Amino acid sequence: MTVTRMVEKSQIASRPAIRRADASKFIRAAALVVACTASVIATGCASLTPPTPVEPSAGATVEHYRGRFSVRYEQNGEARNTYGNFDWQQNGENATVQLLDPLGQTQAIVRENPRSASLELPGKAPLTGPRLEDVMHDALGFALPVGGLRYWLRMQGAPGSQASIERDPQTQRPTHLKQDGWTIDYQAYFDGTPLRVKRVDLSRDLDGSPLAVRLVIDE
Repeated sequence: MTVTRMVEKSQIASRPAIRRADASKFIRAAALVVACTASVIATGCASLTPPTPVEPSAGATVEHYRGRFSVRYEQNGEARNTYGNFDWQQNGENATVQLLDPLGQTQAIVRENPRSASLELPGKAPLTGPRLEDVMHDALGFALPVGGLRYWLRMQGAPGSQASIERDPQTQRPTHLKQDGWTIDYQAYFDGTPLRVKRVDLSRDLDGSPLAVRLVIDE
């Protein structure tokens, strides 16, 4: 089912209207854009104009990640998967994330700052909401990890809940992290220092609905 059909279905069912998002952590938006653009990227629809590069503000540096992602999930008992590329820029609390199809066309853009968050899809009005998890469910019917991924990529637990970390006894590099029902497997690291994650797998099985995400960071 495409994003358009799922949004239409939610409107027919008279579900509560989506409102503008309150301030939230950047990774909530990053997780949302991966989910909400899955069907768009897979079908190769019209693309968006790429955002301009983020300029660092005074006293801050821009964190920049480029790489590839894949998502495997179940919907109505049917196994589904999608994949593409991502470009993530964060300047303090201000973030811009774009999701691209395998041909390099921008299929989704997320912008978030302490005042608001928005998701742009081709030919659609921006999607916003007080809880990005709710927007995700309205669009696709499932939720990706929110609030944690930004910390997990730094090989640490997110604040606010208990996390357990397993390390390789020889290198002391993290191998597994568990938090909030998610299992994070660190599959590969870049050479050199400081230590940086190159490939990470995330998995969760909630109420019999498995969800798996893979991120491969190219730079």
